[in-house]
Amino acid sequence: MGTRIRLDRLISSQMPDVSRADVKKMCLKCRISVNGKLARRSDAHVDTDDEILLDGERVCYKEHIYIMLNKPQGVVCSTKDGESRTVIDLVPPHMRRKGLFPAGRLDKDTEGFVLLTDDGELAHKMLSPKSHVPKTYFVRLAQPWEESYETAFEQGMTIDGGEKCLPAQFTGSKENDRECTLVLHEGKFHQVKRMFKILGNEVVFLKRIAIGKMVLRQDLALGSCLEIMHKDVEKLLTK
Repeated sequence: MGTRIRLDRLISSQMPDVSRADVKKMCLKCRISVNGKLARRSDAHVDTDDEILLDGERVCYKEHIYIMLNKPQGVVCSTKDGESRTVIDLVPPHMRRKGLFPAGRLDKDTEGFVLLTDDGELAHKMLSPKSHVPKTYFVRLAQPWEESYETAFEQGMTIDGGEKCLPAQFTGSKENDRECTLVLHEGKFHQVKRMFKILGNEVVFLKRIAIGKMVLRQDLALGSCLEIMHKDVEKLLTK
């Protein structure tokens, strides 16, 4: 058995362009059925496991949705912006939900994994300073990295403004001395760029490739979305 919920609330929660008033009108026009019977009242209580059809198409109830977005450069991590495209603008209509937001931010010129969800509790766990959820970045530098970087990051450096950073894990590429990966356990403003600046280097390309133990799908094109299965959500919090 699922959860008992009003029919209008269930449908409007799954379809961002449909209001409860719209559901009432749909019932009057005999457009909705529940377990094979026409729904006459929009305020009737149904079970979230019931077969609910709107114009013959099933409305499947999900309490929350989790979306992996491969954010391109030039897109802002916000629900609204007066000038630039937002991450929400990239979500296809069938994935959109009321209350959808980015759980965490990437700079406008940074690419990679952004989690979009309507689950505030999960987002709080991910973003809480106490959680230290690891986030992994691919970095391309202006100058070759040095062996001393690994120790500098591991010790935890103080960046401009006197901010103390938690220890981070640096791994230099064996194929390219201007490329590396960096694992952070916090999210200060422009942190990756500021940390490399202290070391006398400059970040020329930055991409987040993992959150927790969930890795960005390599076959997910820039600007594309992929729904994360509920059974995999815990990977986002795994250290």
